Amino acid sequence: MAPIKKRNQQNQPNINERIRFPKIRVVDADGTQLGIMAPSEAMEIADERNLDLVLVSDKADPPVCRVMDYGKFKFEQEKKAREAKKKQHTSDVKEVKMRYKIDTHDYEVRVNHAKRFLKSGDKVKATVTFRGREIQHSHLAEALLKRMANDLLDFAEIQQAPKREGRNMIMYLSPKK
Repeated sequence: MAPIKKRNQQNQPNINERIRFPKIRVVDADGTQLGIMAPSEAMEIADERNLDLVLVSDKADPPVCRVMDYGKFKFEQEKKAREAKKKQHTSDVKEVKMRYKIDTHDYEVRVNHAKRFLKSGDKVKATVTFRGREIQHSHLAEALLKRMANDLLDFAEIQQAPKREGRNMIMYLSPKK
């Protein structure tokens, strides 16, 4: 039973009675330094103000603790984390498929799709598929992919040059920074 209790204490933050250092540097809620004192004295100050004593940095010498409302502090941290997660954009890999015998208009449509994907910050996987004996003309597919990379030069840089994988030839483009 005792090891489980100890593990629970490790996951909990160092606040109030859990701070076990002989001397700590105490900082007030508004940022003013109250000095170096024993944790028991700092706890008395925190209790007088109906606040908590929170360990901010245990790497400093002596460790730094702050007198603050821990519940409010925890809420603010979670709120900041949620905001950061909202603003975060994950780049996906969007695929543009074609054959090496593609018509000029269809090719331009694929290039415009790739352009749109790159502008939105996504990577593009350009794939040329072969059917039957078409695989003998892989040099034409490679020329098509290089032409596409050249047409998208303003928006993208080649992440992986055209390379054959089975019955496909694949090239990866990433947006320019």
